Amino acid sequence: MKKAILHILAGREKKITEEETVIQSLPHKDFRFANPFIVIHHIGPEEIAAGGALRIHPHPHRGFSPVTFMIEGEGYHMDNAGHSGTISTGGIQWMFAGKGLLHSEGPTRAFLEKGGTQEFIQIWLNVPKAHKWDEPYYQSAPKEQLPSVLEQPGVQLRLASGEYEGKRSPMKSFTPVTAIIGTADKGKTVQLKAIPGYQALLYVYKGSILVNGQENVSLHHLIVFEKENDEITFTAQEDAGILFLSGEPIDEPVAAKDNFVMNTAEEVEQAITDYKNGLFGTLEY
Repeated sequence: MKKAILHILAGREKKITEEETVIQSLPHKDFRFANPFIVIHHIGPEEIAAGGALRIHPHPHRGFSPVTFMIEGEGYHMDNAGHSGTISTGGIQWMFAGKGLLHSEGPTRAFLEKGGTQEFIQIWLNVPKAHKWDEPYYQSAPKEQLPSVLEQPGVQLRLASGEYEGKRSPMKSFTPVTAIIGTADKGKTVQLKAIPGYQALLYVYKGSILVNGQENVSLHHLIVFEKENDEITFTAQEDAGILFLSGEPIDEPVAAKDNFVMNTAEEVEQAITDYKNGLFGTLEY
């Protein structure tokens, strides 16, 4: 049976640094979290002039995984736990902050030298309390390593996380999470399956779609579905790009503030204090 729509949330501009503004659809004033999904930020598409210097300077994280889906362009990651990597169009990178680290991210130096279009979506994926103090890790995969799913002419969707249609993404996570991202040409209909009882979200990063034959949903909107039932359909009203997210709920308290996702306000304040006191270390990049 089709999953009922609970919310259609309009993404809003949010300034995250002096230079960078994102479209934030989660958390939202009408709906805070869909735990394990805490934050959804859409950046771009933006044209970066050749010779630019755009990047997000070293900053701390603790207790969750920032996951980046590169729609177009080329981005780097570097942290003070010794991890570094680069992803380009269609790739994914997944950093688990664990007990805490500093990291820097943004367009690669090579990309900045030549300039071009940069667009990506970053989500903050919560982890259970039992793993929040684990050692950090980093993983990434290019587009070619992400299996194609829901294949039909005019539909280009890839499995960035989890299992679907008997295929598996190379990404690992502490809780089951399925992420499917890509495009559908105008007029194409796609039927998605979601595990009953799981959170299910659908974000429109390009164009517009008709969802479950009843709701027109446009660019920068996030659809939150009920946990019951298992079917979602959408038809591209124009050439469209979507990110589908489904995950096992983490039924624990969430305290999210600044760059930290913990279980209590006291743990978040401790993280802020630890950072101010230099316990997150340093990163020169």
